[in-house]
Amino acid sequence: MAEYYDPETYPKEWNYLQSGTIIDQYMIERELAHGGFSSVYLARQMADQIQVAIKEYLPRKLAHRTWNNLVVPNNDEAKVLFMRGRALFFEEAKVLAMLKHHNIVDVINFFQANDTVYMVMTYDYGITLDKILHKRSLPINEAFLLTVFKLLLTGVEAVHQKGLVHLDIKPANILIRSENDPLLLDFGAIRKITLDPQRNRAKVLTNGYSPIEQYDNNGNLGPWSDIYAVGASMRACLDYKIPQPSPDRIKQDDLAPAVKAHKRHFPEYLLKAIDWAMAVFPENRPQSVAELQQALSPGNS
Repeated sequence: MAEYYDPETYPKEWNYLQSGTIIDQYMIERELAHGGFSSVYLARQMADQIQVAIKEYLPRKLAHRTWNNLVVPNNDEAKVLFMRGRALFFEEAKVLAMLKHHNIVDVINFFQANDTVYMVMTYDYGITLDKILHKRSLPINEAFLLTVFKLLLTGVEAVHQKGLVHLDIKPANILIRSENDPLLLDFGAIRKITLDPQRNRAKVLTNGYSPIEQYDNNGNLGPWSDIYAVGASMRACLDYKIPQPSPDRIKQDDLAPAVKAHKRHFPEYLLKAIDWAMAVFPENRPQSVAELQQALSPGNS
């Protein structure tokens, strides 16, 4: 066996499980999405033909798929990181299986196969918020923002009540179902809230949505970190673009306050709440979901 994997020598289709592939009790139908660490597939439970979504751990910089679907680290050095990531992925699945909330993706099973791990989720119909903003397919008004984000915050609060933070809230991870009912996706960055910064390191960063403390290995992560990401997601709905990244705002804050930039189109209480949630320094933000929920109630201008 070759000690080093050269991706140029393998067919591109080997990156993904092919339609008709059977793993555990599921048959793969097609790929839904993929990222640097995983792929998500539409599949069916073979027993009852119910559709599900299956997330597969496959970090493409560390591992590759062989002809018989085994996921193999690229070399000995990559193997250590691959094994660590696989363990974290499995822990994520265990945590999500315990988090039951209408506005949080529902994990119904997780298992090991093909030398990697899989997470099985209910399949929900909808469109992610980033695609809605890109296509401008829905009107972004006060009613839309309040419906989506007040419901989303109830799910975020359920995460916080378990002593956890999501750390990757952004429009791409918010599925909008019928009647603007949101579903929070992708818990790959989830961490326990701890007073030990060394145990609180965040490895997932999304420019425009991650708060400043997430960039710092010694940053104090907590509910206020997710609150910044929620505020940034709301601001993206106003501007139809990704907000200025928080490290850039530290150097020179070019993000005009929402109360000034959008005062003609949205009520003051709503814009103030967004600005508060997006305060650069964590101590200047709402410290809990309850505080932001209250700020998002009409009459708080």
